[in-house]
Amino acid sequence: MSPSAAGEIDALIQDVAAASKLPAKSRGANIKPTVASLASLAYENGLLPTALDQLVSLLVTPSHLDQASLNAIARNLYPVARVSRDVVVRIIGALGHGTLKPSLTIQVALLKWLIMIHHVLETPVVLAQAYGVLFNLLDTAAIRPNVCHLLALITRRKHVKPFRIQALLTLSRQTANDPYLIGLLRVFKDYYPEIILGELVRGKASAFKHPDAAWKERLQDIQEAYALQAEENTRGALDGFQVNRARGRGQGKRVVPSVHTSHVAENAVTLEEIENVTSFVQKMDRIEMPNQLVAVLADPLLQKLLLLRPSAEAYQRIANWLSSVLQNVLEGDADKATLWEVLDVVREFVVQSKPLEAAVLDNTPGSQVDVLTLYTRLLHHWIAILQSSDAIPAHANTSLRALIRHTGQLSLTLLQTSPTESVDMAILEFYEQATRLVNDERLKDYIGIELPPSELIYIFLFSGSVTTVSRLCDILACYKKGFEMAMSTKARNDGSNRIDALSYDRAYVNLYNGYLMDICNCFWRSRAFSDADTNSHGCMMPRPAVSKLTSYVMSVDKTFSLASLFSLSYSPVLCLQSIQSVRDLEDAAIASDSSIRTRHAGPVTQTSLTKLATSGGIQLSWQEYRIEVLRSLAEKNLGGIAELLKNTMTVLKKSMDATPRARAKMLHAL
Repeated sequence: MSPSAAGEIDALIQDVAAASKLPAKSRGANIKPTVASLASLAYENGLLPTALDQLVSLLVTPSHLDQASLNAIARNLYPVARVSRDVVVRIIGALGHGTLKPSLTIQVALLKWLIMIHHVLETPVVLAQAYGVLFNLLDTAAIRPNVCHLLALITRRKHVKPFRIQALLTLSRQTANDPYLIGLLRVFKDYYPEIILGELVRGKASAFKHPDAAWKERLQDIQEAYALQAEENTRGALDGFQVNRARGRGQGKRVVPSVHTSHVAENAVTLEEIENVTSFVQKMDRIEMPNQLVAVLADPLLQKLLLLRPSAEAYQRIANWLSSVLQNVLEGDADKATLWEVLDVVREFVVQSKPLEAAVLDNTPGSQVDVLTLYTRLLHHWIAILQSSDAIPAHANTSLRALIRHTGQLSLTLLQTSPTESVDMAILEFYEQATRLVNDERLKDYIGIELPPSELIYIFLFSGSVTTVSRLCDILACYKKGFEMAMSTKARNDGSNRIDALSYDRAYVNLYNGYLMDICNCFWRSRAFSDADTNSHGCMMPRPAVSKLTSYVMSVDKTFSLASLFSLSYSPVLCLQSIQSVRDLEDAAIASDSSIRTRHAGPVTQTSLTKLATSGGIQLSWQEYRIEVLRSLAEKNLGGIAELLKNTMTVLKKSMDATPRARAKMLHAL
């Protein structure tokens, strides 16, 4: 609606309101042309909330306007936005008999209007809350058909009471089976089939058809046009410093009310008066909060105000409003469309203000785990959507990697606040979901690898759980395939969003290669914490700390070295698995060869295996021993370590994949 049309409508309303207070003979001019102009403009443009409120007040208040003029106004009450609770309450309060009530003809018109706009009410539950008042109006014959129709629209199971059933039955008999009463009884019977109506329902009952289909279509056109105009007007200023009067699809399509401030103190300022950032800053301390704070969900300016002037009471009011809407949906007083509209607005609010974690986190590990679980499910959902999409959107790579990066920081926080095995498993589950992006034949070409934080990798590498270490290695092994695929793909200059050789800079790949080198140094090469190799990080252990730990280990036992304490034989999480694999080989050898007289005492070293063979024990080389440990881990569903080592060291991969005879020829090469 243009400002000129809104101004013209306001001026005409003022003229009609002034004329309504004077008898026809006392007026200086005929008011009917003015009413006709007002009706025409309302039909063409619709009515803003303030104009609608004024016209409804004019209709329900005793006046000197003739019935034809009042009817013309009532027929053209086209709201451009959702209708407020106050308007509905004012109309319901004007129904029935009384000297101060509008004529029954106007009451019929207002009831028809409520029937036609009940789906665009700002607070749909208001009609249900007035159910008793409306039901008691059934005695008034002139408005009974429309009251029955309105009750039929809002009746829910909770409204069907024995005393109301009896009242309807009695009234129906008194009115010779009024078809509208019978229609309402049929609605009651839908909720309680056991109601016995007998002869009453054999006649044809009212179908409660829409009072005016053409009026409904015109209302829809007006609200859609207003919503489109509002969207265009606010598209470029959603983050500006003016009240967003019709966010997104417009107030006509939204449950959440727009910012409106009333009962303002003399020295206060309303948000509606703010026009720019300077005005906002200068008057911020004097700005009066709007009537309904839930408008913050759809108004960026109010969001800024609550951010700078936080109020526990304000956010509690917002929470109460949302709880009320959801409760109405659960109780059947609001439809599913209302629920989805609310969820849509809340989603937009979260996108604009990014308060999700702030709203959920309460400085406890439990809330952090809840958010982590949410992100895991979100990642799973996004991947499922991409897998079923015909085309991969250009923003998919950026969005997914941003989610993974953010979750990495949350995971580090969790590892500090709640260093438990269950938390480790929850974090690993998230990254295992992320590996689906690499394993998927289609997605791997479009979604790049986002590595976990370095601190997280080394915390898990030195975890006390062999399961955690194995799952970490499995994730890193999967990433290796992704990097290799990207490095082998020629760079494209066609604007494609596919992953290729230019998708990762060399430093990023070297960072990843350093993780592999450190893990190989720990488990396979007995060179833990070494930073002498190309790309190795030394497990990010400060060099002075490594020197002190080396000295400490030697002071405890000169036969030990720090570099070997994290190998397969000595690692705290692998030593039991390692010696058990030797025990299994010994058991098999003893069962087939009675000459085996000695068992290995453990832990296994190259020297101890040589001594074992010469003292009546099994014949086992150092290379064979380590491969058998990796095979044993894989058989126990702990194959991540073997997978990573195989993918990193080509000779080891060939050896483990070879037949026993061919493998024997390769073992010496290790």
